[in-house]
Parts: sequence; C-alpha cells; structure tokens
Amino acid sequence: MFNIEACFDQQILETNRERPTVIFPEALDIRVIEAVCHLTRFVHPVLLASEKDVRAVLADQKNNFDIDRADFAFSECAFVDISERNDLVEEYADLLVKCFAEKGEVFENEEARKRVLHPTWFALMAIQAGHADSVIGGAQLDPKDYFRPMIMVLKDSEVAVEAGIIVFPDDDPQPLFPHNILVLGDAGVNTTMDAKTLAEVAVGTCVIARDILPETLLPTIRGTMLSYSHHGSDEGRGADRVYQATQILPEILAKRVESEERYSTINIQGGVKVSAALNKRSAMYFQNHGFDTSPNVLVCPNLDTGNLLFYLFATQYPRAKKFAAIFGVGFKGMSLAKDCTAEDIRLTVKANTLRIHKHAALHRKHTDVFFKHYKILAINPGSTSTKIAIYEGDLELFSKEIQHTQEELAPFEGKSITAQFQFRKDAIEQFMASHGFSINSLDAVSGRGGLLHPMQHGTFFVNDRMVADLKTGVSGEHASNLGGLIARDLVGDSGIPAFIVDPVVVDEAAERVKITGVKAIRRKVISHALNQIATARRYADDNETFYERLNLIVCHMGGGISIGAHKKGRYIDANDALDGEGPFTPQRSGSLPVGAFLKLAISGAYSTDELKQLIKGKGGLIDLLGTSNLMELEKRYNQGDEQVRSVLDAQAYQIAKWICSMLPAFDGECVDQVLLTGGMARASFLVTEIRRLLRSFGCKISVYPGENEMLALAKGAMRVLSGKEKAQEYAPLVSE
Repeated sequence: MFNIEACFDQQILETNRERPTVIFPEALDIRVIEAVCHLTRFVHPVLLASEKDVRAVLADQKNNFDIDRADFAFSECAFVDISERNDLVEEYADLLVKCFAEKGEVFENEEARKRVLHPTWFALMAIQAGHADSVIGGAQLDPKDYFRPMIMVLKDSEVAVEAGIIVFPDDDPQPLFPHNILVLGDAGVNTTMDAKTLAEVAVGTCVIARDILPETLLPTIRGTMLSYSHHGSDEGRGADRVYQATQILPEILAKRVESEERYSTINIQGGVKVSAALNKRSAMYFQNHGFDTSPNVLVCPNLDTGNLLFYLFATQYPRAKKFAAIFGVGFKGMSLAKDCTAEDIRLTVKANTLRIHKHAALHRKHTDVFFKHYKILAINPGSTSTKIAIYEGDLELFSKEIQHTQEELAPFEGKSITAQFQFRKDAIEQFMASHGFSINSLDAVSGRGGLLHPMQHGTFFVNDRMVADLKTGVSGEHASNLGGLIARDLVGDSGIPAFIVDPVVVDEAAERVKITGVKAIRRKVISHALNQIATARRYADDNETFYERLNLIVCHMGGGISIGAHKKGRYIDANDALDGEGPFTPQRSGSLPVGAFLKLAISGAYSTDELKQLIKGKGGLIDLLGTSNLMELEKRYNQGDEQVRSVLDAQAYQIAKWICSMLPAFDGECVDQVLLTGGMARASFLVTEIRRLLRSFGCKISVYPGENEMLALAKGAMRVLSGKEKAQEYAPLVSE
C-alpha cells in the first residue's frame, strides 16, 4: 500500500515553513488526543479543554499509550478551558455579532456570548480573529453543530468541495485505480447545482488531488464526472448538465493554471456512467474516451452518491487509508467522520497543512493568543565573518553572513579578539537598521558562547562575571568570545535579555573522563557543543520525545570532528576537538601515537609553531592529501584514486572507532541512536562507510547534514522565554 502519511511528512518538512495553529474543539475524544500526540512536528495544536481533563481521558482509555510521547506533545500544545477565558469569549461574541451583521442578520450580544461558549463557535471566531489558522471537528459533533457552521463562516468562494481520499491496500493484483488511490468529490456543500457549479467542483476536486499527490507519483491527475444512466427524463437532465459542465471546464482550469503552473498536469474528461467508472473492465472504456489510464478523480453528481461510494469503499477495504479535504474555505476548515480513527485525523490535518504550505496561505497572526511568536536576534562571530539571523517563532525572517575583508581586519592583527568588538557591533547595527529592525522590536538577543570556564549545557544570561571572563579570555582567544559581549551591549538597559547557548566549553563529564596516565595532564572537554546538543534535540523533536529521555552519540564532522555521549540530557563525554583529539579531520591531526610524536617534536625537523600547525590547521587531509576540499576528494574517491580511497577509508574507520569508544559512558544502558552531523555528513561515501562499519553497533544511524547553529541559538532563547527551560547564571567556582 502506498504510504500516504510518509509522503505527507516528507513534503511538509521539506517546505521548512512555520507550523500552522490548528484548533481541536473535540479535545476530550481519545482519537483526537492520540492523533495530536503525533502531530506536533507539523502543527501547533490548540485543545479546547484543560490539560488535566485531557490527561484524565488519556489515562482512562489508553493505559498502554507512550507517556513520553504524550508528555512531549502536551508541552507543545495550548490548552484552553473556554469557561475560564472570559476575555476571549467577550471578544469572540462581539466578532460573531459583526459577522452576522455582514450577512444581514441581527444577533444579540447575549445570544452571541452563549453561542461562543460552544467549542465550534469559539474555534470559528478564533480563526476569524486571526488567532488560529484552521479547525478540525466532526468526530463527535453532528453536522448541524460543526460542519454547517464551519462552512457558513469559513466559506470564501462561490463553490466549495468536500473531497474524500482513499488509498486502497495492495490486495488486488488488478487495481481499479492507478496506484490504488481514489479521490471522490461532490457538490453537496453548495446550495445550488448547475453546470458551472459542477465544473467548478470538478476542477476543485482535481486541485485538491494535485496539491497532495506529488507529480513523481502521479504525473497527471486524471478526473471524470460521473452520471447516471441516460434512461429517464430526470437522469437525462443530469447527463445534459455533465455535458454542459464539460464545455465550461477548459476556461475554469485555465484560470487555475495561471495561478499555479502545477495545475497544468490536470486532465478532466467528460461524463462517465457510474457503472462504467467502478467496473474493473472499464479500462477499455476510458481508453476509448481519451484516457491513457483509468482516472484517479471521480466527481459525483450529488452528495448522496459521494457519501455512498466513500462508505462502500471504506467498508469493503477496512485497511484502506481515508481522509477528507475541503476546497473553498481557504484551508481553514477540516471535517471528520464519526467513525474516524486517530490515523484518519492525522491524515486530514497533514493533508490540509501540506495544502497551506503549497499555497503559502499561512499568514502571520496579528496577536499571539495561543502561541507566542518570540522574535530573537542570533549572533555568531567567526574568524573572518559575523553571521546574524532574526527568527520569529519557527520562521527565519532573514539571515546574513557579514564578511570582514582582510583590509578591514588588518588594524586588529596581533591584538586581543576583543579589539574587534566595536567594529563587529557597528556592522551588525548597520545591517539591522538597513532592514528596518531595531533592538526594541526583539524579545531577546542570543550570542555564540565563547571560551569560558567549563559549564553545564543550556541557556545562560550574559551576566557581569561572564562579560569579565570573555574580555580577559579566561580560557583562550576565539572570535566566539565576542558573541556574548555584543549581545549584552546591544540590549543595554532595555530590559531585553541577552543569552549565550551551549558554548564550546560545555562539560558535564565525570572525573573518570578527565584522569590521564600523567598526573600533570588532565583531559578537557571542548567540542562543538552547540551543534551537538541542537542535533540531539532535533532528533528528539523528530521522534516526539525529550532530549532528557534519550541516550545518543552525536558525531559532528566539520573542520574539526567532535564525538559526544549524551545520556538522558547530560553531555557526559566528548573528545577535545579544539586540540585535535579524536579522528583526523580535514585540517587536524587527530590523536597521535605519543612516543612517535615526541620523537618528531624533539627531532628538530619542526619548529614549535610548525608542530602546532600540524595538530591544528595544516594536519589531517591537508597533510595527507594536500587539500581539505571534500567535494574534490569525493570525486577522486568515486573515480578510484587509490591514495584518496586509502586515506578516506582510514578516516571513516577512525570516526567509527571513536563512536564506539563512547559506549562505556552509558554504563551499560542501550544507545537509542547515533547521529551524524556537520558539513562532512553531506559526503555520501563517508556516511555509507561509517554505516557499514557500525552495522553491528546495536542501534540505527540518522544523518543531519550541515550545522544549525543560528537556529540553535534562537531556540535556546525561545525555550527560556516560553518557560520550557530556566535560564542559568554563569558562576564558575574553579577553572580547569
């Protein structure tokens, strides 16, 4: 059976757009609760009930449900007890009066207030007020209590369509419909039925099909309008209507193609008898009527026929995937059948979300009633550039890597990194001003953490002690030291908080990790903590659980390679990537045989500076192959260059060996997943070889290519502002 849900997931996540806010009026239905627990990656759910009541239903009816998943999902939800939100009830009652007045109907305020206390009307007015994007209901509510009010309030075009989508199991070796997918549409949502309405319904149904079914699956959406037998006067008039609608179709479809080029792949033919369309011997019939294959879209002549066919197919194929989509309500309304399952609800929400993204129909809410969209400035200073980005909720408003030329940096050569403070800060302020952003429009500023004393992971206030340590370079000089300093200075005394998030010195390792065989030498944990922890959190989010409930090994592969053990939300071990410990990298030597390196050091063949360069800067692939350009090396690897293959296979082997070296950190507990991240994770040959070497490791491997440092900085601030995490105060007791 075609995996329609996986298809939706991939398409939605690839859009990389903000999650829409969806209201669930039937929040105490166990099917709704179960569905919501699998939807938070895709939407912001609003449940019209208290969290206590929702948890009580879950505990009573789903004793074996994964409580970790429920806890995570509920942390991403908004719970609204209507009886306790008099402010919104009053606002929505006034809005309801205005809505009816626009339709020429008089509605008293007290009556409007009573109506808004009903979950359906509360949800509909929340959408009208711009507080939410869509509503889904009908699992418990009768049509008069949900579907009809929803259509009345949200219908935004002359013609509306409710389409039922069915994905049949692969039981039939000769499927009636291509890929076993059928889309049924009918005109029952509309008060009148004429040829133009029927033509609009046919196009609208095919538009729904094109929006949710990728062209790689169905290059052409083929539709047809159904009619009854031509015998008898009434049915004859129905056939005439189909014929007339067929004549109008090209003009209506052409307008759709003008708006979206993908609709040019829609092909709608004239009327077909119901008996012919549903007969397995109909292939010849369709070929004779201009179809290459049977159609996937059937437009029914009335509501009764549409409902009957949907019910018959759903009954005949109980394992079929089924859901509905509505055309003509601006993606704001979704409808459920009373016999729906949690899976049906998920599919309905995901189909609507995909359509929202494809039409770019999600508009920024005027007010953050249910979910606050915090605006965060992220700052990440590098050696020759400063990256900045502004996020609002999940959405990146803009980002820029401000390049600093050699001439601009020349005056600071040989000086402390803090000498560049004003120069970098001015560049940020100028760029922000040129794009119309001011500090006062922000909720927080989040800077890259620098070389401080060892500290726990998390989001930290930039306090006076941190400023002092960054200025003196207490643990070393690095451009990232400027992140916290600039963030603090930008906010000044505005009251807007300045943070750093997961700096490179995050160290939650036990004493056993630090002890070496030489008393004077202790191991340090300095790594790509920001991307390590961000990747671990991303994996947790993708699997709808908490970072604090997983055991993970994260391998960041970039100019430096750091491999870290993350045990239930603690970063308990990692190689010292700054000094080159671990596998050799594009520019670093990695761990070396101590005796051999000592001989090299005292041989006189290399100066101290040259040895430092071998460890970090000119070692690794640069020393072995003369280049750190992995794209070039991958090409040579695939062409069979034996020297390149030998070196890169050795690198993959060392990475896999260091991943395995983290197993003891978990004290016998199972590792849930290995995560590969960083720029080198884009090299397919490297990832393939690491997978092969770790085949017997005992857990799966997930790949998150690249670095997500800017988003990680913003999300660290958002977790604090939303109350999910408490900001920490930097107050080191001792330095290592």
